[in-house]
Amino acid sequence: MKNFVPFTLMSALVLTACGGDGQGEIGEINNDWTGNEIKIESFEDEKIQGVTCHMAHFDRSVIDRMRKGDWFENPSNGSISCGITGAVTIGDIDLDKNGETVFKQRQSVVFKKLAVRRVYDRENDTLIYLVYSKQIIDGSAKMSLATVPLHGADVTWAKAN
Repeated sequence: MKNFVPFTLMSALVLTACGGDGQGEIGEINNDWTGNEIKIESFEDEKIQGVTCHMAHFDRSVIDRMRKGDWFENPSNGSISCGITGAVTIGDIDLDKNGETVFKQRQSVVFKKLAVRRVYDRENDTLIYLVYSKQIIDGSAKMSLATVPLHGADVTWAKAN
């Protein structure tokens, strides 16, 4: 029993590290009797005012982690939708085909993150947001894509594109 309390506290800290900080969380849907949840988060692209993204991802419960023996990570599943929510002002964004990361969230203690990258499609004047699992080894093919067409929208570029 003496070792149980430190183990429990350490496990709680480690499990807390596997997921978001809840700052942009706007929804939480209970998925089953074990306490698994689908979290819905809202975030704004720091370099683009007037664009908001909503992302859903799976948050594994402690009961499910114990049952499956997968203590230290959440699944890589994520879905995203983004749209214009105000006057669009585009700052100094990376315009190459790799784009840039606009959101990261830890899905395991060390090696796995849920990430969102923004890529600008110059030919179609569209912002593309891709949510995917970023892993050191065995990257996942699970991903979701959202597009924000800028054609016809009131867009200000802070830097010439």
